[in-house]
Amino acid sequence: MSLRYSAGVLLFRRTDRLEVLLGHLGGPLWAKKDTAAWSIPKGEYVPAEEDSSTAAGREFTEELGLPVPDGEWIPLGEVVYGSGSGKKQLVVWAVEADLDPALVVPGTFAMEWPPRSGRMAEFPEIDRAEWFDLDTAEDKLGKGQRPYLARLREYLAAAPIE
Repeated sequence: MSLRYSAGVLLFRRTDRLEVLLGHLGGPLWAKKDTAAWSIPKGEYVPAEEDSSTAAGREFTEELGLPVPDGEWIPLGEVVYGSGSGKKQLVVWAVEADLDPALVVPGTFAMEWPPRSGRMAEFPEIDRAEWFDLDTAEDKLGKGQRPYLARLREYLAAAPIE
């Protein structure tokens, strides 16, 4: 079993409530799913070749087609999730910034579709991005990424208000 490494950036904003930007997983396997079908913009990297913060910024840009907005990068730490050969270590930073989801131009990936057809098709990494309050985001995110919402809450509760 080998551990895979991912890094990502969780944008947040304060409107009348705290909100985070999530991306709905693209491709035919996720098209009709909503609960646990959203993700923090993230992707894999090789620690010996790239540091996690550089990877997080690169993956954010690849997934959303936009650079990470300016702002302080707040480390939210690591989480290991998954099982067997699918085990992944994810490291995430939070950045307070606004971003218009209508500007997102997602990257794509190729996969055989339909299964066992021998035909390759391209699909968007994410098919849409949206802002969610933290309670709704808890339902939207996959289980392995949910700890980052609590960590963001804790950080903001302890941080001095500017």
